[in-house]
Amino acid sequence: MEKRKVIIDMNKANVFAIVMLVVVGVVLAGLFRLIWGRWTDGESLSVSSIIFFLGLIVAIVVHELIHGLTWSFFAPRGLRSIKFGIMKKYLNPYCHCSDPLPRNGYVLGGLMPGIVTGLIPAIVALAIGSFPLLVFSIFMISAAAGDIMIVLLALKEDPRCTILDHPTEGGFYVNDQGPSSL
Repeated sequence: MEKRKVIIDMNKANVFAIVMLVVVGVVLAGLFRLIWGRWTDGESLSVSSIIFFLGLIVAIVVHELIHGLTWSFFAPRGLRSIKFGIMKKYLNPYCHCSDPLPRNGYVLGGLMPGIVTGLIPAIVALAIGSFPLLVFSIFMISAAAGDIMIVLLALKEDPRCTILDHPTEGGFYVNDQGPSSL
């Protein structure tokens, strides 16, 4: 049984996250200005800074829980295959699934946190004119940078392959033989 290792450079992922923070921030703030005719909604971020940053910490935990919950739907052992931790070297929290997953299940689990904690709040923020929610969504979209890099690599793989999440690095093992071989 042949497994191929596919990983991302975590330093590049952190740089990509900063680039995403700036680019997504400029684009979404520009859309906010275009839609609402102002740069903020008049609420002071300083008044709610503590709540805002506590919310970000909670959202990062929720981000990892969403990975685990989504992957558990595709994992043969369900939630028993899900583990959480922090890559101390990079200060990056992670969720790891120890069961092989179908490629599309792995991709969905990789994308869901960015969608739930970033994209959906951005759409809501633009719809209701909430600048603090928009700022929150920008941070959460950039928090999904490493996930996006990994998903882009997984999408290059054969849709019939199985993917086993890497236990200690950002990435995965791929088995081109199909679900029963990994």
